[in-house]
Amino acid sequence: MCGILAVFGCVDCSQAKRARILELSSRLRHRGPDWSGLHSEEDCYLAHQRLAIVDPASGDQPLYNEDKSIIVTVNGEIYNHKELREQLKSHKFNTGSDCEVIAHLYEEHGEDFVHMLDGMFSFVLLDTRNKSYIAARDAIGITPLYIGWGLDGSVWFASEMKALSDDCEQFMSFLPGHIYSSKNGGLRRWYNPPWWSELVPSTPYDPLVLRNAFEKAVIKRLMTDVPFGVLLSGGLDSSLVAAVASRHLVDSEAYCQWGSQLHTFCIGLKGSPDLVAAREVADYLGTRHHEFYFTVQEGIDALEEVIYHIETYDVTTIRASTPMFLMSRKIKSLGVKMVLSGEGSDEIFGGYLYFHKAPNKEEFHEETCRKIKALHLYDCLRANKSTSAWGLEARVPFLDKEFINVAMSIDPKWKMIDRDNGRIEKWVLRNAFDDDEKPYLPKHILYRQKEQFSDGVGYSWIDGLRDHANKQVTDSMLANANFVYPENTPATKEAYYYRKIFEKFFPKNAARLTVPGGPSVACSTAKAVEWDASWSKNLDPSGRAALGVHAAAYEDAK
Repeated sequence: MCGILAVFGCVDCSQAKRARILELSSRLRHRGPDWSGLHSEEDCYLAHQRLAIVDPASGDQPLYNEDKSIIVTVNGEIYNHKELREQLKSHKFNTGSDCEVIAHLYEEHGEDFVHMLDGMFSFVLLDTRNKSYIAARDAIGITPLYIGWGLDGSVWFASEMKALSDDCEQFMSFLPGHIYSSKNGGLRRWYNPPWWSELVPSTPYDPLVLRNAFEKAVIKRLMTDVPFGVLLSGGLDSSLVAAVASRHLVDSEAYCQWGSQLHTFCIGLKGSPDLVAAREVADYLGTRHHEFYFTVQEGIDALEEVIYHIETYDVTTIRASTPMFLMSRKIKSLGVKMVLSGEGSDEIFGGYLYFHKAPNKEEFHEETCRKIKALHLYDCLRANKSTSAWGLEARVPFLDKEFINVAMSIDPKWKMIDRDNGRIEKWVLRNAFDDDEKPYLPKHILYRQKEQFSDGVGYSWIDGLRDHANKQVTDSMLANANFVYPENTPATKEAYYYRKIFEKFFPKNAARLTVPGGPSVACSTAKAVEWDASWSKNLDPSGRAALGVHAAAYEDAK
């Protein structure tokens, strides 16, 4: 991951303004510690903080076309850049960077080229020939991007809110799958897959088609010139990522380049479910496995830093981000700069335990669509910012465009949980990789039940956070929360505590409105309550809300 900052239409074009842009861009240096760049053009600035993953030697940004009339700053990876270069043979490339194709595609196709990109990306492009500019974000919002407006009429774009929140009067999260054009003066959607309309699909389930699509998604994300690994919790999703990557690397150049084994990483409180399961999977796959431990107190001590980096006060996100943040620091200390992770599977396949209560396939499908559309506010935000805080890039094969199209075209009757017929959550995915002749994973791992990441690192983690928050927030403070925080009023002491920290770093109303709010959204089980009213009594947004569904005995585990 990299950090980008772009400003257009500044009234002040002085040396002091340039210094200010550099200062604000430096707030993103954690995302790109390898190099910094800045292009200024009259009242326009494009700044970049680089994390060098592909072509570390010559891929510094901003990037240019041949005559430098097109300038682009990019955060992300373009996995099909080699294929795109074949279509751009008339152009001269100055670097081996996967992102340079963006400048040349714009030359060839104008603004209507974004759908050709296969990858995760946020970029800003300036066309000096007519003083126009565009900005775009990937289909699902894997990479973060914000847009803001200054009092002087300037328009700002940044990878993280902290780079523009002080200088913009208003700002918001840039919508995934959208492009902003200065010519048209607004956002428009470029990503319009069939499933987006939420019409119920009818394609029959073919396990081999699903398996092949996922294997392709993993393999294309092994594009790297630096050491890499896999985040392995021992659950289904991360285990499948590790299994596919491990198989592919046996005969690849990357396998020889970075050692004799795939590296895998896991974190948890000592004795946590994830540590045990991840070790078993790593032993089965023969990976070089790294276990990291943290204590509840170490997690609590990191909370302020975590919230500053992830820029949200959502309870579930903070709970899960903290161990991921701590793990990322350890991974970076080993010299690793890129990891694969398993985010997105639960949204696509209805893996959350409340999907057990879905009354029919229509509502099941609609809820998966809603969850995918909100990923940029939750799991994508967590995975990207928790790792980028330490200059580590996370890639997410389940959110591959082609894989999503395959998975979301399956008739949702196959995704429905049917215990009587042995179909637990995500059965279609488990079954696709259930190969007796050449097993990807042991059966009991392949059919291991869903575990929230914040629970899997150790059940006492959530309890420790609650206990700490209860000591910091009084009953009176919570009773008057609606007066102190009228927007997205916190409903629990834990939520109130996180909100206090967030407001210290981001006090503007625009900042707090970038976080989705309201009990139904924060709980993430609004649909579950609709499907089963008894769940309305449990406001906790973790997997524990699925009482009667999850097999683990939480009380015994405390």
